Amino acid sequence: MAMSFVGIDVAKNHLDVHLLPDDQWIRVPNDPEGHAQILQRLEGRTVKRIAVESTGGYETAVVGELHAADLPVAVVNPRHVRDFARAVGRLAKTDRIDAAVLAAFAQALQPRRTPVPDPITQKIKALVLRRRQLLQIHQAEANHTEHVGDPRIIRSIARVRKTVEKELAWVEGELRRVLETSPIWRRKAELLVSVPGVGETTAAAVLAGMPELGTLTRRQAAALVGLAPINRDSGTFRGKRMTGGGRGEVRRALYMPALVATRHNPMIRPFYQRLLANGKTKKAALVACMRKLLLLLNAMLRDDRPWSPKCA
Repeated sequence: MAMSFVGIDVAKNHLDVHLLPDDQWIRVPNDPEGHAQILQRLEGRTVKRIAVESTGGYETAVVGELHAADLPVAVVNPRHVRDFARAVGRLAKTDRIDAAVLAAFAQALQPRRTPVPDPITQKIKALVLRRRQLLQIHQAEANHTEHVGDPRIIRSIARVRKTVEKELAWVEGELRRVLETSPIWRRKAELLVSVPGVGETTAAAVLAGMPELGTLTRRQAAALVGLAPINRDSGTFRGKRMTGGGRGEVRRALYMPALVATRHNPMIRPFYQRLLANGKTKKAALVACMRKLLLLLNAMLRDDRPWSPKCA
């Protein structure tokens, strides 16, 4: 039986599904009934890969149903898919076209299967996201204070910030409680927070955003988070190597710990200073420190050992 490749373009209210090699297309509602229709259409097929574009949450339910049916689903980066579409000359963009491009992307590249998220991982991801949202609101209100002279409005801003602080305290307490419910998660978090500069929230964000951590090679880990320098060379031209793509939420989680580590971590600090002495910009040196920190965390989980200055 021929292998089937599937692309699913996700919207809030509907899903566009394209199947290869027979070029079938269907649109179903993005609800349990629509998900059941997709599973029914795939029944009896040998499905090699299903590519679902990441949309920030609207894909969660259908991906869960595909995982439950033991189908090989990969949640893919929208930018990678658009780059692929341009490479193959598919410049037009509609939901139906996007589904066809996703199916072709699945067939041509067969992206890595997305690990099945366990309930604790899903809870931690939701709490980490909520914490980030609350921090953004808190900072936005602080910024508003700078441009307001009316004492009543200043008091209003203070009340909002106080409410946000209460919610932040609840989210962080809930995050600690959820981590404590799983011995495996608790052990992983304990290992990560042993690194100077890595706190409980950072550990939770990294583990939730990268559940594969500890099972990857150095190259795989750096590439997955978008911290692997990409060559931009052609002929005799040598372009500037740059990083990007990958899991932005993990990069964001590593930024502040790496910044703290450049000042206080006895392994990262001399590495950072050496890069600056060799002519690297502060930004490039900090990204290198983020990569070094990530590889350190990966090795610690792989070997099940806490941090020590001898980790270098």
